Amino acid sequence: MSDHAHDREALEVLTHLRAALAAHGITLPSLDLHLPSYAGSYHTPPLIALGNCNLATAQRLATALASR
Repeated sequence: MSDHAHDREALEVLTHLRAALAAHGITLPSLDLHLPSYAGSYHTPPLIALGNCNLATAQRLATALASR
């Protein structure tokens, strides 16, 4: 972990999002912290990079979101 003020918060959100997606059978392989967010001296939480996914994963994600 870096010394970014929001590291713990960002990692908790990332872990929660991975678990929520997994509960719907969805894995986003490139889901991670957006490293360029750390490049500046901003005092805001880093971004979460959702990344790319194939069509089947995109469809599962759309279906999971639509069912709410």
